[in-house]
Amino acid sequence: MENKSNTFILGEHAAWEPAGDGVRRQVMGYGEQLMLVQVEFQKGAVGARHEHPHAQASYVASGKFEVQVGEEKKTLSGGDGFFVEPNVPHGVFCLEAGVLIDTFSPMRLDFVGR
Repeated sequence: MENKSNTFILGEHAAWEPAGDGVRRQVMGYGEQLMLVQVEFQKGAVGARHEHPHAQASYVASGKFEVQVGEEKKTLSGGDGFFVEPNVPHGVFCLEAGVLIDTFSPMRLDFVGR
């Protein structure tokens, strides 16, 4: 069975799911090799430090975040982005409420319940 989303995903109809205290995510499209996820953070929320076998590129759509990738930390604001190689520990702390747009390659099966 092929893992893929519908071709069009309307944000007003796509389900939000909890992803930690003050964090929720909305899967906005995926196929076997790529996934797009919108992640909303309240001020003070933490994207706990973790690692996974997927490459990740993230865009800061709004807000301000302290981002740690490996041992390097930077403060990023709307319009900034970051890249995480597979299996590199990373996490975020939300300084001002905002949204990250995360992409993963390959897709995250754990985000779609498979």
